[in-house]
Amino acid sequence: MKKFKKLAAVLMSCAGCAALLCGCGDKDQAAAGIAGDDGVFTIAYAPNESTASASDARKGLSDDLSKYLGVKVAEIHATDYNAIIEALRTGKAEMAYMGSQALALGLKRTKLEPIVMKAAEGKKENAVYHSDFIVKADNKDINGIKDFKGRTIAFVDPGSTSGNLVPSAEIMKALPELKLSSDDLHTNGKFFSGVTFSGTHQAGLQAVLKGDVDIAPISDQILASEIEHGNAPRDGVRVIFKSAPIPSECMVASEKLSPEDRQKLRDFLVKYDNEKYFDDVIKLPHSRFVEASMADYQPIVDLSNLINGK
Repeated sequence: MKKFKKLAAVLMSCAGCAALLCGCGDKDQAAAGIAGDDGVFTIAYAPNESTASASDARKGLSDDLSKYLGVKVAEIHATDYNAIIEALRTGKAEMAYMGSQALALGLKRTKLEPIVMKAAEGKKENAVYHSDFIVKADNKDINGIKDFKGRTIAFVDPGSTSGNLVPSAEIMKALPELKLSSDDLHTNGKFFSGVTFSGTHQAGLQAVLKGDVDIAPISDQILASEIEHGNAPRDGVRVIFKSAPIPSECMVASEKLSPEDRQKLRDFLVKYDNEKYFDDVIKLPHSRFVEASMADYQPIVDLSNLINGK
């Protein structure tokens, strides 16, 4: 009898250990499921957020998110928005930070989803910004969109909302008699005498300051950040036009992530309060992430489809 009791005790102990091991395995498997095939959860950033001065702040979020998820978190510094979309589509990134125009273009190639958006003071009603047209402060010949014809301009990126889509739409709207198309605005000699893409809002600002181009569209928040951080003189440029409100940039999740994974990321991001991250990377001090959905971006998606075709 004693032998049977001892055997039963051993079996129960083994069963308990097995259950514990299985439980740990389930947790490890759940954590690994949110990562890529390489076991790493990767975040893609555009050049605007990939500056060297923001590297510590980006790493801060990566480290904090890694502890939360239980997997390694890494970054991709994409060359442009198209590269970000491809990273999401091909599984090289699980999450990315982008504007609404990039989101609209991305939806044509992959089923990404916005999960949070930036908002001043963490208030949803403040989750907007504007596109400013700027000229050098001493340029007295250009005072509005009607003075643009024959000038030079540096758009930011084909996938930029405030650096391309919205400013293009504002020019078309201001000059209906010319029946301008997107091609007209982006081809040398058709409307502008010279058209370039600067790659970043910061580079477009510097091009205006140096006199390399007459005009550049720029996010008003990035313009304020560049002046605040001493990267541009406060009186170096003039804002000659401000657009209607644009929904703020967002963190998007790739289509491979389950609804449960997306909610897990959303829960982390809306509580994230590292001020250095929002100052250096998001370029909006005292902001926070708030929950977002496709409904917040539908107007820009519709505008993108109208201008660029579905």
